[in-house]
Amino acid sequence: MRRFIPSTGVLCAFEASARLQSFTAAAAELHLTQSAVSRQIRSLEETLGSQLFVRERQTIRLTTAGEAYARDIRGALDRISQATLGFRASPHGGTLQLAVLPTFGTRWLAPRLANFFAAHPGVTVNLTTRLEPFDFRSEGLDAAVHFGTAVWPGAQFETLMSETVVPACSPAFRRALKLARPADLLGAPLLHLSTRPGGWRDWFHAKGVVTDHVPGMLVDQFAMAAQAATAGLGVALLPRFLMEPEFSGGHLVPAIARGEVESSSRYHLVWPTSRASYPPLVAFAAWLKQEVAKAGEPHIPR
Repeated sequence: MRRFIPSTGVLCAFEASARLQSFTAAAAELHLTQSAVSRQIRSLEETLGSQLFVRERQTIRLTTAGEAYARDIRGALDRISQATLGFRASPHGGTLQLAVLPTFGTRWLAPRLANFFAAHPGVTVNLTTRLEPFDFRSEGLDAAVHFGTAVWPGAQFETLMSETVVPACSPAFRRALKLARPADLLGAPLLHLSTRPGGWRDWFHAKGVVTDHVPGMLVDQFAMAAQAATAGLGVALLPRFLMEPEFSGGHLVPAIARGEVESSSRYHLVWPTSRASYPPLVAFAAWLKQEVAKAGEPHIPR
C-alpha cells in the first residue's frame, strides 16, 4: 500500500494549490518557486493517472475528482498535524483529543480537570466542543462526552449520568405571568434548544399535558438559553446540575413547583474501539467515573 502514498511535500503542495486556486500563491505560502509547485502537481497527477486541475491560461481550477481528493488529503494532513502537535505538547504521557458538549465542558468538566492533571501529570487533554453528533472516522478524536441514546456503531461507551431538567425563568417573569401549573407554560414564551427539538414536547407529555405544537425561540446552547431566561425572554428547560450558579444566585427560579423531569437520554463517554486500550483514554475514563460517582446533582430551591 505504501508505494501508492505520495510524499508529504507533494501533498502539501497540492493542498495549498487546491485551497488557494493558484500555483503561485501556493508557492509563496510554502516558500517554493512556482515552477517547483507546478512540477510537484504534475508528478502527483502522473502517480494518480488523472488530472487534478483544469489549466486555463493563467488560472487553475480543480476537476470534480480533484475536489474530492483535496477534501480527503486536507483531512489527512490535519490529522497528521494534530498528532504531531499533541506529541510535542506531551511527549512522555500522551495526548487525549476529547470532544465535549459546550455547557457540560465549561460548567462541569473544566472545573474538575485540575484533579485529573494532578493525578496524571504527563497527560495532555485537548478539548473541542461538539453540538452535533461526531464522526470518529474523520475527526481524529480519541473520545467524546455526548448526550443521547447509546447507539454508536463501531464504538464503545460508558454511561456517565442521567439528567433532570427543570423549567426555569427569571423571578420577575414568573410573577408577571403567574405561572403555577404545567399547562400554564403553554401560554408562555418558551426557549428551545436546537439540538433537543423535542425537549418541551417530552416535558409536557411527562406532566400529562397534551399538546402537538410547542412554538418558541430557538437557541443552540444551554448557556445561551439560561442567559435568555435570566433576561426575561421566556422559560428555558435546563439541566439543573449545570445551572446551579444561576439558581443559587437567584437569577433563575423554577417556573413552577415540582416541575422536574428526568430526561430519557443519558450522558456517555464514547470512544472508537481502536482506541480502547490507549493509556491516556483508559486513565481519563477511570478518573471520569470516579468524579461522576462523587458528584451529585445540586438541590434547587423551590
